[in-house]
Amino acid sequence: MTKANVIQLGLLLFLLGGLAYSVFLFYGFDLTKAGIASELVLVLLLLIWVVSYFLRVITGKMTFMEQRKRYRSEYQQITDKELEAKFDSMSNEDKIRFFKELEKDNNKNKETN
Repeated sequence: MTKANVIQLGLLLFLLGGLAYSVFLFYGFDLTKAGIASELVLVLLLLIWVVSYFLRVITGKMTFMEQRKRYRSEYQQITDKELEAKFDSMSNEDKIRFFKELEKDNNKNKETN
């Protein structure tokens, strides 16, 4: 969220509080009760936002987490394509040598574990 978004959200909440106050006055609340009722509306909205935030944290549906998953997925696709292109450009002898090297490394890893 950018600074401009935070300012816009704060202004929106400020206006929402004023609107709620006006609506409660229109429906016959006296000044004190209209103020308390509009504060209650804003506090309830805040509590709903906090609960939704914690639910997003618990379920891992936060914006950063989603961006990271999307980035890793796209990076993996690009890397796979590049590796596939390199492999396809290798000669048959190089491919055989490559597989033998992989097999050696695999056997070494099995022996150390």
